[in-house]
Amino acid sequence: MDRIWQWAWDRHGPRYSWVVCAVFMAIMLPIYLFASIVVVAFEGSSHYVEAALGTVVAVPVLVYLSVLPGLGRVRLAEQWAAGHTVDRASAMEATYTWARRLVIRTLSVNSGWAAAAMVAVAAIAGATGLRLVQYAVLGAVLGPAIVVIGVHSGFEAALRPARSAIAGGTGIGDSLPQSRPAFAAWTNVAMLGAVFAFSAAGAMLGAVFDPAGHGPVIVLVIACALTLFSVAITLAPSFSPSLLPIRDLAEGTKRVASGDYSQRVPVVQDDDLGALAASFNRMQAGLAERQRLHAAFGTYVDPVLAARLLEQGDDVFSGERREVTVMFVDVRDFTPFAEANPAEETVARLNALFEIVVPAVVDAGGHVNKFLGDGALAVFGAPNDLADHADSAVKAALLIHRLVAERFAGDLRIGIGINTGKVIAGTIGGGSKLEFTLIGDTVNVAARVEQLTKTTADAILLAKPTVDAMGSAPPGLIDRGSHALKGKAEAVTVYGLAQ
Repeated sequence: MDRIWQWAWDRHGPRYSWVVCAVFMAIMLPIYLFASIVVVAFEGSSHYVEAALGTVVAVPVLVYLSVLPGLGRVRLAEQWAAGHTVDRASAMEATYTWARRLVIRTLSVNSGWAAAAMVAVAAIAGATGLRLVQYAVLGAVLGPAIVVIGVHSGFEAALRPARSAIAGGTGIGDSLPQSRPAFAAWTNVAMLGAVFAFSAAGAMLGAVFDPAGHGPVIVLVIACALTLFSVAITLAPSFSPSLLPIRDLAEGTKRVASGDYSQRVPVVQDDDLGALAASFNRMQAGLAERQRLHAAFGTYVDPVLAARLLEQGDDVFSGERREVTVMFVDVRDFTPFAEANPAEETVARLNALFEIVVPAVVDAGGHVNKFLGDGALAVFGAPNDLADHADSAVKAALLIHRLVAERFAGDLRIGIGINTGKVIAGTIGGGSKLEFTLIGDTVNVAARVEQLTKTTADAILLAKPTVDAMGSAPPGLIDRGSHALKGKAEAVTVYGLAQ
């Protein structure tokens, strides 16, 4: 049925309410014809043709009064389909308003019209007096019971292609108020209506065919016939349309699970299913925003820190003591270069260096804690544990030195100082500005060792605690002796690496 509605909207959008009227007329006509034939048979009359002709004339009028095609709020949606300048949100809201009024009008019109039609058919069949009053009561109750089976979901299914087209890829419809009663309530009412309508039909058919005279088999025949008829007019208009938004949600969850947040679930029903679709869209937007922030955060913050912050929340890095290896990288004679060259070229030179430093550190299991003008501070062993942090730091330093030499061919020289020891790793700051940092003498010594490379003429210097922490001494290790460092009472033994 959804394909029929989609085809009708695509082909007859500017006159869509007339198409809705015609389709529901085609659905209602056999139902009322069946009811008319049962009444004539119940009265034992032979005026089937007259009753059928009256029904064929009456049903189009009934459906027209219920739908009122071409009138009211639905015209906004039809004008939008015709290419006129119409606010999308207003057109979408118009479809919801029209559907709500359509349900109420259909139930009320069918109550009075079914009562009048039942009386007219009964009169044609020969009923008189109090019997006609009984038919009026039966019609007034049976009419709404028949249409309530699919009046809500049927109209929602009919308006689905219109709403999908109007909303497009926008968020129109997500925030529109949902009507009551909701989907679950309408489903329960539809089931009650179906039970009542077919129980009444079964009772009348039982009286017509006289089961006592024909035997029990007639009961089975009547039950099978009503079951087939009920499936045709109950499942299709009432329950099948509800599967469409559920299918949309199922497909949406598959897309989100694969990392695709680009397609919204259409909000095309004015009930709980519509509210669920809108809620899914908001969830998807939140996930997309989280992914975007993760990507942006990972650009400005080390990916290790970003992952842990997103996973553990704001209370992470409250401060912990741990053993790490700290590495300082600094550019030789960078101040004269910066003074002699434009700022753009200076920044480009630094970025070219850090494009070597950062991947080398990350690949070795560490992270660049901060950039210090023409230098960088890297740490191995915090915030995540790293068993061989000293070996990893030396490995990264050797790689950085080799890649810088290849990339700049002597035009840019660096010094690297490495030290191992205890630090306090945690966040410091205030006023909504926090920074993960390392505090302790180990960091100060690493900075002093890097400065000492200018004295020893080594590209890489290792403090003795780093050499002691390594699994095995690296090849080319050269003892540069003990040196007094600024701020340190005791001299520190350092080692160079032959390049």
